[in-house]
Amino acid sequence: MKLNNDGKLTIARLAPWLRQRRLSPVELAQEFLRRIGRLDGRLQSYITVTAELALSQARKAEAEIARGRYRGPLHGIPVCLKDLIHTEGIRTTAGSKILANFRPLENAAVVDRLCRAGAVLLGKTNLHEFAFGPTNVNPHFGAVRNPWNAARISGGSSGGSAAAVVAALALAGLGTDTGGSIRIPAAACGCVGLKPTWGRVPLHGIIPLARSLDHVGPLCRCVEDAAIVLGVIAGIDARDASSFGQEGASFLAGMKRGIRGLRLGLPRHYFFDRVQRDVRRNVLAAVEVLRENGAEVREIPLRWLGDTARLAAVITGAEALAYHSEWLRSRPEDYGADVRRRLGEVERVTAVSYLQAREAQQQYAGEFAAVFDKVDCLAVPALPVTATPVAESEVRIGSGFEDVRLALLRLTRPANLAGLPAISVPCGFSRDGLPTGLQIIGRKGDEQTVLRVAYAFERATRWHERFPQDEDGSEASSSAEGRP
Repeated sequence: MKLNNDGKLTIARLAPWLRQRRLSPVELAQEFLRRIGRLDGRLQSYITVTAELALSQARKAEAEIARGRYRGPLHGIPVCLKDLIHTEGIRTTAGSKILANFRPLENAAVVDRLCRAGAVLLGKTNLHEFAFGPTNVNPHFGAVRNPWNAARISGGSSGGSAAAVVAALALAGLGTDTGGSIRIPAAACGCVGLKPTWGRVPLHGIIPLARSLDHVGPLCRCVEDAAIVLGVIAGIDARDASSFGQEGASFLAGMKRGIRGLRLGLPRHYFFDRVQRDVRRNVLAAVEVLRENGAEVREIPLRWLGDTARLAAVITGAEALAYHSEWLRSRPEDYGADVRRRLGEVERVTAVSYLQAREAQQQYAGEFAAVFDKVDCLAVPALPVTATPVAESEVRIGSGFEDVRLALLRLTRPANLAGLPAISVPCGFSRDGLPTGLQIIGRKGDEQTVLRVAYAFERATRWHERFPQDEDGSEASSSAEGRP
């Protein structure tokens, strides 16, 4: 079989074919492995390809489906995992030289759940070293390239999973998100990236960046696929005290009933302060689509977000340093220069400043809770910029320049600090053919409304059907129509 990289290549579309035995899990896995071999040398989205395991799991899935033992919509579906998620006996590098040969003794909780659902693991994907950066320029395993333009970054730190999904080198991927690391590459590459509420998905078996801000979630080709994957990986795990919710709960219920009457918040401050023109245009056009489909758009002030970067930096830095302190003493030369420098900078964070930041974080979450008394969700840009060139350290926004790292993190960090569910969905392209992302942020625990709004936008437009060509990764035409 041969797959075309188009909007029809989704879990929601292929799962019924697998169940009805119109499509072979083995042939599907073989085609994805062929695509990885043919295309990933340019993208560098994978660190480890688990071809033998994938074919073994696909054969098992095919036999089970033939015997009437269908496990659900992920049965026989090829997926990938960010390479800081523990996989038993399979190297898990965290994108680092330090863990280059680390082979965990057990799976992460989310991996066990994917296996029970019958998913087929294609491999482990590239990331910013130890997830400590948003560009996915990795000195040990190479920079992950954007499928729309290989001279551009994928965004990170889950950029390998995003690039693999967009290039059809997997049907879905898992990533982690501490300051935006699912939504940043989703917006930069042009796919759906969902960060659930903090604790919704268990963190057991995930190499941490900053545990109090870390989240696990799916990167997919459409919103329905993200809801399917979330339903498999979410729910309480006894090994993670922060986890909550019922394992196996469905996030599809009610997602398709429309958004008439939903109150959509459009912030006056922070999220639109410094944004490239094409991004602003596309996001505001997306808000109009949601208005036309029945949402009530309310402009709201968010004047208290100015301390976001400082709070996130203090908390992330202190918790990352606690994890890395021994290696920093014994193996400092094995870190890439940017991560080593960042860890060195946070050595100045004191216990007092960390505890003060954690207290301020609770107040920050309270401010957001008050906002959601007035609106049901927020509609904002996921990124203020499109994907930047791989070697660029500054990006132009209007008449000024901003550090690339700070720009990429600026609009996604708020949802991490408050532990809120947030999703990025494709909402158009810039004039030079790069994707832009609409971010929907919801109240704590309300993934359902976030998915409902994202799905309504997706149904009213066709941006989620746009994927780069296989042969040369050529850029999309910015004049293409975005409505049905």
